[in-house]
Amino acid sequence: MEGKVQEMLFNTVQYLIFLPIVVLIYYILPPKVRYVWLLGASCYFYMQWNKVYLLLLLFCTIVTYTGGRLIERFKDEHRQSGRKGLNNKKLYLIVCIVLNLGVLFFFKYFSWGVSMLNRVLSAVHAGEITWGMSIVLPVGISFYVLQSLGYLIDVYRGDIYAEKNFIRYALFVSFFPQLVAGPIERSKNLLVQLHEAHGFQYENVRKGAILILYGLFLKVVIADRAAIVVNTVYEDSAGYPGFFILIATVLFSIQIYCDFYGYSTIARGSALLMGIRLMDNFDAPYYARSVREFWRRWHISLSGWFRDYLYIPLGGSRKGTARKEYNRMVVFAVSGLWHGASLSFLFWGLLNGMGQVAEDLAENIKKRLGNPHMQKAVCFSKKLCQTLCTFGFVTLAWMFFRASGLKDAFLILRDMCSCMNWTILFDGSLYELGVARGPMNMLLMAIVALFAVDYLKYKGHDVAELFLKQDWWFRTVIIMAMTFITLLYGCYGTLYDTTQFIYFQF
Repeated sequence: MEGKVQEMLFNTVQYLIFLPIVVLIYYILPPKVRYVWLLGASCYFYMQWNKVYLLLLLFCTIVTYTGGRLIERFKDEHRQSGRKGLNNKKLYLIVCIVLNLGVLFFFKYFSWGVSMLNRVLSAVHAGEITWGMSIVLPVGISFYVLQSLGYLIDVYRGDIYAEKNFIRYALFVSFFPQLVAGPIERSKNLLVQLHEAHGFQYENVRKGAILILYGLFLKVVIADRAAIVVNTVYEDSAGYPGFFILIATVLFSIQIYCDFYGYSTIARGSALLMGIRLMDNFDAPYYARSVREFWRRWHISLSGWFRDYLYIPLGGSRKGTARKEYNRMVVFAVSGLWHGASLSFLFWGLLNGMGQVAEDLAENIKKRLGNPHMQKAVCFSKKLCQTLCTFGFVTLAWMFFRASGLKDAFLILRDMCSCMNWTILFDGSLYELGVARGPMNMLLMAIVALFAVDYLKYKGHDVAELFLKQDWWFRTVIIMAMTFITLLYGCYGTLYDTTQFIYFQF
């Protein structure tokens, strides 16, 4: 991850100037050349981080574009001569996958691998490997590599055509709203839309603006404010034991959700201003009643990618229970390491996998017992208990995600269990964690509003559409209130560093 951020983040004035200019020129230009303009804007957007890494993005784009064209070329050959065409398709697919994953592994895991190897060599009193180069992780590399590989596999499977226009395909890989942190779009959604002419529609602009405002509210009012408390406690867990750590861990659950959900919502809103619909990456995950359901609702694009391109090819659930659980653990181990080169991320992934395995075992036991009382309709209290237990498990797992390392995570867990100082909930101690009483109370009210909105979403409503159907005075009051709260209580300006979105480091 790079140092202090000076890039064009969604929560900066630079982006709020950049976006309207891009949208305005997009609609002024003839439809046939708009995708060229968007590609130029996307390249400029990415260059704000590091101009050199644009070459890396170009390399991955060229490799997968060429691979897709070559795979498509041998489709007819496969139909006519069978095996030869199939082997050529597999060869091109494998080469492209190796090249792209090789780039990802080098930048993301090479230094970590050398470090782990040196630990082993040190344990056996052998000479260590000297590695003087500092490797900076290119922002967004994990996202655009998976997106381009998904396209390639779809072409191989025959689910999508091979794009012939290189500029349009390059835009699919680098489309700026979702370039650096997703959602990881499928070619059947985004690439197809880039072929369409999107005329100006007032409803799209109106809904897109609402999504952007709500995303900023989630980021600067909830996520960045909660981060102050979380950082205060986690950086000195021994000084803030017991319930301090418990509260900070719960707030981190809220922080990472609002941070990533806020980014995804701004991305959706930005794309919708130009008539392009990105997938919704979150679906009220903290209302889930099981770990399995949680992962169907959290980071949906990544979960779906691993399901379609890793879990199912491994055999999915088709080869018996033991193989199914093994495949699931492999997927979650890979998911953990995808998030970062650290044993704590690996443990976090395995912990989520074990949670699902345990749920499967419990369901099998229930079926074997055949207790009729277990089959009756689920009452409210049971639903509530399941939701709270799932939230508790996921929150505990987030502790390993947030900690700086596996050892640090267990030390924080130990400090949390070291005392039962529950009185801090009532004696005002929570207002001494870097956030004053007024902003803390606003944070709590904003979290209540978040869960109210998510409840509507959990019940199947498109909240933005529902909001736009209300009377004009109601919409005006809500928009003014959100704008006022975001400006007054948001974390930005000279007193705060512009806070990078958490998932930019992945």
